Amino acid sequence: MKLANKSEMTMETTFAAKATENIRAAESLFEHEMFNASSNRAYYAALHAAVAVLGRAGIQFDRMDHEKVQANFNSELIRRKKAYPSRLRSHLLDLQAVRNVADYSSRDVSKKAAERQLNRAKEFVMALKQET
Repeated sequence: MKLANKSEMTMETTFAAKATENIRAAESLFEHEMFNASSNRAYYAALHAAVAVLGRAGIQFDRMDHEKVQANFNSELIRRKKAYPSRLRSHLLDLQAVRNVADYSSRDVSKKAAERQLNRAKEFVMALKQET
């Protein structure tokens, strides 16, 4: 982890755009009944939104480490700075658990689970956008 400098401000806008793109992709994939792929994109939408707001707070990563992003979002932006509601604390971990089933399991994500995944990701991304 390192602190942001002025030239790294594009990281925030880049990852915010990726979050928006991934939500749109997750919605489209869900509509086309591609529930595993939708669940994957929903998770990445939330992860990228978290990276964007962490960047805005001056927290940058040399490489994308899911655990570090989740830990820093919870410790710095929820607990310490109280920038986001505590109800968002488990969102990234829960979204990643479904994404892991979609990507690494022989089971498929059901339509109901994919819909919950998409709704949870939308809630997370929207909450982060509203706090800006």
